[in-house]
Amino acid sequence: MSAESEGRDAAREFRREHGLGVQPIGDLVTLIEQSTGIDVAVLDAGPDEHGLTMRDPIRGAVFIAVARTPHPMRQRSTLAHELAHVLFEDWDDEPASHSGAPAESRANSFARHLLVPVDGLGLVVDNGPADLSTLSRVVQLFEVSPVIAAIALHQAGQIGVALKDQWMRGESTQRLATRFGWSDHYQALKMRSDTRRAPQKLVARSIVGYVDNVVSAQTIATLRGIDADEIVRSLAADGIEPQQVADQWAEAEQLPDVKVDFGDWPDDVSEDFS
Repeated sequence: MSAESEGRDAAREFRREHGLGVQPIGDLVTLIEQSTGIDVAVLDAGPDEHGLTMRDPIRGAVFIAVARTPHPMRQRSTLAHELAHVLFEDWDDEPASHSGAPAESRANSFARHLLVPVDGLGLVVDNGPADLSTLSRVVQLFEVSPVIAAIALHQAGQIGVALKDQWMRGESTQRLATRFGWSDHYQALKMRSDTRRAPQKLVARSIVGYVDNVVSAQTIATLRGIDADEIVRSLAADGIEPQQVADQWAEAEQLPDVKVDFGDWPDDVSEDFS
């Protein structure tokens, strides 16, 4: 079986297993965290770093991280790509920079078919010939790049090879959003993808520790990348505050007797306490 077929079939199975049908996927971070139990973080990273999957071989814990970026469609494809590595358990294979590696081709196929199932294009594509407005609708609704949208339209038999290649080379999400009137929507997507985001389970556990007085507000602030005072104010506004711990006092007669043996001390020291 080819990498393309493996990726497509795995994407279809993932959608079937989690009841996604052929509808567009909304918040991909939440979907991955809640469907797989894997921690996902959106972090600051270098301009050439998009995403990675890490696995602790001792505990078996898996962690996905993607870069904070003003390119939301790229971030979504990166998330889907890294999810493929988790599902196929090939995180130890060749690094993502080796774009010709079979595991990478399979992950790319999975990402495309997960984000834009070919059967789902009927939601936005009628029986008529596809044009640039069709491409724009697919990009906006499924929140994918024009490259992924063009490939999906071609695989659905809506456009030919020449038009697919033309759109892949010459169209951008920004231009489509401007041309077809959804710039405000695109700006909202950019703001969301360009915001740091800590793993939900980790933040939740930290807040439990904060209430129990074993985790500081600064720890939560570091996780979320905001000021500690803001964390305290925000949690307090929602009725979340550290538990009040009552001081425990004991009467003098309740204290245990403490006997100190000075026998092993030098004479000049023990005499001072005699």
